[in-house]
Order: sequence, then structure tokens, then C-alpha cells
Amino acid sequence: MSKQTPLYAEHLALGAKMTDFAGWEMPVSYSAGPIAEHLRVREAVGLFDLSHMGQITVAGPDALPFLQHVATSNIRRLDEGDAGYAPLCYADGGLVDDTFIYHLTGGYLVVVNAANTDKDLRWFDYQRTGFDVQIEDASERTCMLALQGPRAQEVLQPLTPLNLGDLSRFRVDESRIGEADAIIGRTGYTGEDGFELYLSAENAVPVWRALLSAGEPLDLLPVGLAARDSLRFEPCMPLYGHELGPDISPLQAGLGWAVALKKGQFVGRDSLLKERVEGPARRLVGFEMTERSVPRHGFAVEIEGDVCGHVTSGVYAPTLEKFLGMAYVPAKHAAVGTEIGIVIRGRVRAARIVKRPFYRSS
Repeated sequence: MSKQTPLYAEHLALGAKMTDFAGWEMPVSYSAGPIAEHLRVREAVGLFDLSHMGQITVAGPDALPFLQHVATSNIRRLDEGDAGYAPLCYADGGLVDDTFIYHLTGGYLVVVNAANTDKDLRWFDYQRTGFDVQIEDASERTCMLALQGPRAQEVLQPLTPLNLGDLSRFRVDESRIGEADAIIGRTGYTGEDGFELYLSAENAVPVWRALLSAGEPLDLLPVGLAARDSLRFEPCMPLYGHELGPDISPLQAGLGWAVALKKGQFVGRDSLLKERVEGPARRLVGFEMTERSVPRHGFAVEIEGDVCGHVTSGVYAPTLEKFLGMAYVPAKHAAVGTEIGIVIRGRVRAARIVKRPFYRSS
């Protein structure tokens, strides 16, 4: 039986189309539809329920060295109030998960992908030997919301005493939203400015309603998973199970900026160092369909008559009005401008490798 977030009844009341996602009943879209929701986030503001995501707290005397050990990025650079992207790797360099870590007063909050929460907890438990650290799954008692778009600050500011103008990108603070204690981070996964909000599950409904009410005159729409996927896709933000997985290294995925080889030993470092020196055998690329077709996850990529790669994600990009995709191809064929083919229902459709990201917020 699928789990339900604290906002399940709110989604139904708003006419949401629901689906099972990673064992959770989640809204795919609301009455406006995914394209309208997508464009509203780009042009104004959208509100997301992300309570299916896993939240793990890491505290204790060895919290920092433990996270330095399991993450590829340099967690030491996260001062209190900072937030940062942090891949986790196996010894062979394949990805356990990609996470976001918030350095809070007294410890760290690690936000993980919904489908990986149990696996990540087991991985942390396996790696904790020798570290004086407390690791707790806070997912059941935590609600996570995202408020994204150029008008996000206008919506949120009247509801919190925190001066949001002083909260810069990738910073986090502990404050209130209405009467509810909340962690407010200037983070998100849409390519737009905005905030991710963490509060206790019992406060989910009143805060959700307060945000909807405050956002109504600013054209806010609730946003489901369909638009969330297309929003993260346009700025080429990777998704675990698509661009990322246990057989994919962060270097292949273009995440070398999140691999701090010089920080000292960490899980996967030796494999990643070898790959950095030798160069990845394959690379993640972006492509544009030059023959009108919709590329989908898993479709084969053909180059010079050989099938040598696969599509990880592909959609019609509403902001750009183009059919675009991302794919893994051999490194020797990864140059921008390379002509490739996407095998769609038995036919090879023309495409061309283009520069990533496809979209940047102005």
C-alpha cells in the first residue's frame, strides 16, 4: 500500500491527479495541467509538496568527519547556515544517491531521494563504524515543501519574520512560517529562485493553506510531479534512476565539480581518481531533436550506424518549445554538434548534441 503525505487530502481537494511514486501517493498534476504549472513556475511562482523525499539527521562529535567520509564533495566547506549538493558513492565510484546537505545548529540535515531513503540509511549505518555519530530518519515527522519561481520571495516574506532578502542562494536559516517552526533554505531543483521549507508534519496543512492564500494574488499554482520533472530537466539537473545510478559515476554525469579529490580519503575516491586521470569512457550529453519526435528514457542512441548509448531523459521542453533529451554516449562522440540518431519505435530519428544546460534563469 502506498504511503500518503500529510497533504494527501489537500491534493484531492485541489483536483489533483494522483499516482504511485517511489511508494507514495503523489500528485502528478492539478486541474491547470503540467504545462501550465511548468510555465507558472518560470513566470511567477509554484508550490510543491515534496514530503516523499527522505530527511536524515546526522549529529554528534563526528558528524563532519562522517559526512566527509561518505560524500564526494567537501562538507568542511559548509559553514553553519550553508547548504550544498553532495553525491554518495560506492567504492567503485558508482552512485549510491545524490543528496543535499544543510548545515544546521547542532548537526546536519541530509535530504535524499524518496526511492533511496531506506537504502541510504543502511549505507550510512554500514559506514558509521569508528565514528561517534547519531543518524536518525526524520522523514515520518517532517513535511517538505518547495516554493519556486521569480515571485517566491513575495509570497513567503509576509508569512515569516526572517528577512529573506538577506538569505542568499544555498543558505539556510531556522525561523517560523506563521506559527510553525521551520527550516528555510534558498535552494530548489527547478532552475529558478525559490525556497525549500522543512517543518513538522502536523504543521503541513496550515502552512500549505497559508502559502496558497498568500500566493493567490501573485498567480501561484500548486505543481505536481510531471511539471517538476520538466522543470528540473530544462536546466539539466540530474535525476537518480535516469542520469544517475549505481553503474554511473559523478564524473560521467558531469558532476566533477562535486568531487573533491584533494580533501582526503572518502568512499570511492580511488576509483574516481583513476577515472579522472584516465578520463571517463562515456559522458552525459544534451541533445535536440532535429526530426520532430519525443525521445524517452531508455531509447537507444545510434552514432555512425552503431547503437552505443541510451537516452536518460527526454521531453517536450515547454519554456523552450523544443524536443530535447539527455543521453550517455562514448566520450569520443560527446562533442557539441555531433549528429546522432535516437531509435524511436524501430526508426532512427535525427538529433544533434547541444550545449548543456538547455535553460538558465535570467
